[in-house]
Amino acid sequence: MPEVARSPLAGIYHTLGSKLGDYHGVELPLRFSEPAAEHQAVRQAAGYFDLSHRARFAAAGTDHVSFLHNMLSNDVKALAPGQGVYATLLDVKGHILADLRVYRDRDQILLEIDADLRAKAMQTLERYIIMDDVTLRRLDQFSMAFQGPQARALVERVVRAALPNLHNEYDHVTAALPGGEGVRVVKATSTGDEGYEVWADASTLAHLWEAAGQEAGSFGALPCGTEALESLRIEAGIPRYGAELGEDTLPLEAGLLNALSFTKGCYIGQEIVERARSRGHVNWKLVGLTVDSATQPAPGEKLLSQGKEVGEITSSCVSPILNKILALAYVRREASEPGTKLILGSGPSGEVTALPFISSNG
Repeated sequence: MPEVARSPLAGIYHTLGSKLGDYHGVELPLRFSEPAAEHQAVRQAAGYFDLSHRARFAAAGTDHVSFLHNMLSNDVKALAPGQGVYATLLDVKGHILADLRVYRDRDQILLEIDADLRAKAMQTLERYIIMDDVTLRRLDQFSMAFQGPQARALVERVVRAALPNLHNEYDHVTAALPGGEGVRVVKATSTGDEGYEVWADASTLAHLWEAAGQEAGSFGALPCGTEALESLRIEAGIPRYGAELGEDTLPLEAGLLNALSFTKGCYIGQEIVERARSRGHVNWKLVGLTVDSATQPAPGEKLLSQGKEVGEITSSCVSPILNKILALAYVRREASEPGTKLILGSGPSGEVTALPFISSNG
């Protein structure tokens, strides 16, 4: 098994005695307090997260824009510096090798991805660099996220600067901290609420985390662990690689319309995506499920309709907002309509629900 990496904030967590767990190949806190309280803080005020499970690499060279445009599922050429987009890297059969965010800078493109997918994504892209003038390099940057209706105000207090209007998701800007350290601020949600990320080097990230702790009380904000991150993203219907996304998943099955351009022309896997779109449906669909049970169902639990297997649960949580057990699941098209009643393999009943489970406050 690959070695689990450590966050730059590991020393802080050790001092706090935080319980840690492996999240995308990085050891991160499961919780700082009660996960339900952290979850509520994000929905009502703000929460801040260590995003050391996210990694970055850069593409540069004369052909880097056209190369990525021809490799990824979304429109890269349309991006101006300071803009970004969500995209997938597909194989020739249209399956998702990785999902990633693409950020246009002046002389390069920055790609952000789960840490355990970075090597695979870079190796896949490098195999296709033949005549193109493109170089890929790893970036030693880390990030933390601020999520919730008070996230912007908290970020501005932490970085000691007013943010410009970042109108669209994945808009980004560079800023200098009072000590001169450079950071990048990105408008990006991980929870369905308004959210921002701050990218920095390891030592600066520690300073930012400490500053967030000093300012949090003024906003009703809390530090949050991966348990709250999971329940928040499930409530928001956000799929995660390794749970809802993988090398057996088509983007349209996962509902990733925001990762696809249907006008940009050819890219790897485009023919399969277009065929599914022109057909008007896919055979499997990611849906929400409310579960009538006292315990959370486990990933992989089968879903039945009239005794026939029609789906499988991928993630579940207890929602502190809805006071229900929620799950994400893939089901057959004929069982995907909201209101459809299903039976879990372990006995409880469930009902298909449209995603997201809750509307964003952002």
